[in-house]
Amino acid sequence: MIYNLEACREFYRGKRVLVTGHTGFKGSWLSRILTLAGAQVTGYSLEAPTDPSLFGIAGLADTMDSEIGDIRDLAHLKQVFERVQPEIVLHLAAQPIVRDSYKDPVYTYETNVMGTVNLLECVRLNSCVKSVLNVTTDKVYENREWEYGYRECDPLDGYDPYSNSKSCSELVTHSYQKSFFQDGRCRISTARAGNVIGGGDFANDRIIPDCVRAMASGSEIVVRNPYSTRPFQHVLEPLFAYLHIAQCQYEDAAYQGYYNVGPDDCDCVTTGSLVTMFCELWGEGAAWVNRHDGGPHEANFLKLDCSKIKHVFGWQPRWHIREAVEKTIQWSKAYLDGEDMLKMMDRQIGEF
Repeated sequence: MIYNLEACREFYRGKRVLVTGHTGFKGSWLSRILTLAGAQVTGYSLEAPTDPSLFGIAGLADTMDSEIGDIRDLAHLKQVFERVQPEIVLHLAAQPIVRDSYKDPVYTYETNVMGTVNLLECVRLNSCVKSVLNVTTDKVYENREWEYGYRECDPLDGYDPYSNSKSCSELVTHSYQKSFFQDGRCRISTARAGNVIGGGDFANDRIIPDCVRAMASGSEIVVRNPYSTRPFQHVLEPLFAYLHIAQCQYEDAAYQGYYNVGPDDCDCVTTGSLVTMFCELWGEGAAWVNRHDGGPHEANFLKLDCSKIKHVFGWQPRWHIREAVEKTIQWSKAYLDGEDMLKMMDRQIGEF
């Protein structure tokens, strides 16, 4: 199954699509794919969460209908739904950082749980919506640190406030789907994605942005836990999978459900291995040091079983870990050299 920009255009051209969290890293890439596919894209989100941000660097506010708002503000969200009348809703708005969830758990739960409630309430009240995808995380599962990948039928019970709030978001979605949408008028799925990397991520406490910042400042890379294993993938991998899920369930309710979206086993690597690969590909004497900072609990071993999405949709990851790191470095060096980053985004979307 080849699902790329051309395939997107065939379905999404002219469709009214609402993306929450559009000013974030993943939301920016997703909004750009949809714009290139000819969709009528509206974004609903807080201001970009970092400075600099991919959303700002690429000038995306000038390319789409961008509504700045808080997912916790139900009245404002209702107004946007009534104005836009979206046919497809892709829900990415979230507080996405594990460490930040320890610092402010109330905000994390308000955003990730009640934000999902607010979104689904708007969907319930607007019959225009035919397809909804709630993007959660690979961390929704009760993590027993075992060596095989988690499957969609495994128990949900994230440990930290971020992971747990995303588990709750899944449960809210399942309840709304069963309580209000059994008539089939709107199809709803959730997607549990692995750790994404790619150009334009400026978040704190993420390993690749930390690497790029270190290179920009001419310092060594500090790795706080080089032995933790994560399912790393390029950001475009799950985004095209999200679009395919949303399309297929729009066309056939049989496709709605819960899907893991992660890399192959060969791309589930330790953080230390990832940073070593980054240093090799960056060159210029890049190096890293192991320095644990005594931070809060984070899972040590995490892997997804993606058999379901491969079987149902014929989906296969396209860029393995080395190519994903290469693309990220290509984007980052172009940014540091002052190039046109909207053109770089478009080029990498086309290459994918």
